[in-house]
Amino acid sequence: MIEVIDTERCTACDICVNVCPTNVFDKTDGIPVIARQGDCQTCFLCELYCPEDALFVSPFAEAPQAVDVAALKEAAVLGSYRRAVGWTDENRHLRAADRSYRLFGH
Repeated sequence: MIEVIDTERCTACDICVNVCPTNVFDKTDGIPVIARQGDCQTCFLCELYCPEDALFVSPFAEAPQAVDVAALKEAAVLGSYRRAVGWTDENRHLRAADRSYRLFGH
């Protein structure tokens, strides 16, 4: 379940808002807000597509978990799902071949 948006890292690009299949986030004039946390399907798409590693999705889908953003940063957990599937800075040059962004209006 989506647990947190790190306000220090988020650039308000709204990619998370656009990729979420269950409309968990609300757009604002700045950083999106987690408006319907209970609707999160723990699909990790928001964490996967966040270019700033500003999101944390807990693997526990049943209920919200208490999280400590500082501890998540120290443990390099923010953005860990993206890295686990191979979307890293080392293969950034391959992103031009990926057209999935077109699905999300960017």
